[in-house]
Amino acid sequence: MSEVLTPAVLEKEPLPGDLAIWFFIMAELLVFGVFFIVYVFVRSNNLELFNTYQLELHRIAGVINTIALITSSYFVALGVHAIKKGDTKRTGRMILLALAMGAVFLVVKIWEYSHVFGAGIHLSTNTFYTFYISLTFFHFMHVMMGMVILGALYRFVRQGKYSADDHIGIETGASYWHMVDLVWIVLFPLVYVIR
Repeated sequence: MSEVLTPAVLEKEPLPGDLAIWFFIMAELLVFGVFFIVYVFVRSNNLELFNTYQLELHRIAGVINTIALITSSYFVALGVHAIKKGDTKRTGRMILLALAMGAVFLVVKIWEYSHVFGAGIHLSTNTFYTFYISLTFFHFMHVMMGMVILGALYRFVRQGKYSADDHIGIETGASYWHMVDLVWIVLFPLVYVIR
């Protein structure tokens, strides 16, 4: 039988990373949540417009980006697991692989934006594109910030600043990266798929 989450149990299993990152993550999720709620509300009042222009998006690009971010989060999780076992070399490799998958996301997204902007589409083209560009670019900026964090973590791992006994920084960065992934997992079906 699973253990009931009581304060004593939570004390044994604290949140990973620094507590401050969790306040930041909750604030970010709140902002994205408000964005998503407004999107759903506006979409429900403009179904034909949203359904029409949604078909112009590159769904395959969205699928590639979804796979890239999920894979990247997997590598980050493996890196956290490795540092807890004291395997800094594996931790570094996993962070590099996560960065590579993040780079795949950025390249695909830039390619997607080049097609959108190349077609003369911009924020004021219509309500759908206002949301599409705003939501995806806001998320894009979070991916970039996450990659800076992962890059710093890789550097610190290489410098020997983390170990099995001192790895809170890795958990903190991983928590942020997982939040970025979680937001995309909601954003992708909401904007690209659901009709």
